[in-house]
Amino acid sequence: MTECIHGLDEELCDICSPRPTIEPQDPAPTARKTAPARRLPARVPGAKRAPAASDPLPDIDLATMRVHHWTHLSNLEGILSAGLLRADAAPELDVTSIDAREKRAAVALPDGSTAAGHVPFALSPDAATWDEVRHGAEGARWSTAARATRPTDYVILVAPVSALGDAFVVADGDASAPLTRFAAGSAEGGALVRRASLTDPDLVGVEILVPGSFDLKALTLIGVPNDKVRDHVKALVKEAGGVVPRVAIYPPWFKPSEA
Repeated sequence: MTECIHGLDEELCDICSPRPTIEPQDPAPTARKTAPARRLPARVPGAKRAPAASDPLPDIDLATMRVHHWTHLSNLEGILSAGLLRADAAPELDVTSIDAREKRAAVALPDGSTAAGHVPFALSPDAATWDEVRHGAEGARWSTAARATRPTDYVILVAPVSALGDAFVVADGDASAPLTRFAAGSAEGGALVRRASLTDPDLVGVEILVPGSFDLKALTLIGVPNDKVRDHVKALVKEAGGVVPRVAIYPPWFKPSEA
């Protein structure tokens, strides 16, 4: 594939290859008998809609997708030096609150381990958790230190799902939320992702949990917000040696989503 000026594959860059806007077309009017209106049951706030049996599952191939792990820039030197993303690492700057960590430590996964023993990834660079941090890290999930940061203080590590092996777990939402469902491995995990896409089309809530640690040899890209951070990250990568992923500037990943 051709690489664009932002360091990404050109067809994956929303700036160089913007997605076409599809204009809706008004269907030709047809005479039909109007059915009486039905009142839909009230939906409980926060509850997930169960997909109907008639809902077709989208054609999504999990194995061809990429995963994203965002971290504060101050943590990157230690990550590169270790050559690993470790679930049990003590980050230089911990964005997660103590309460949130305790909740994840109490969540049992299908294999009997806990969510806290896994490295979390997102299927989207606009993951819901990352967007909360981009909007100021308000709420009990985040630490006081996180609220003092800016989106441009972070980097995003990217790798293909195909490099994760088959021991990962898919969560169709926040792993510590009571309604979240889990599936182990690429086959069951892929099916859960397809079902999740019915209510979360952009898959911003899905987590991919890798047990223990993630080897940086599988990294293909480090996304950064600007030139200054890119130069700093390249220097850290060179100093650490070993893994040499692309370092690409991609500002949209570091901008808060529009409300």
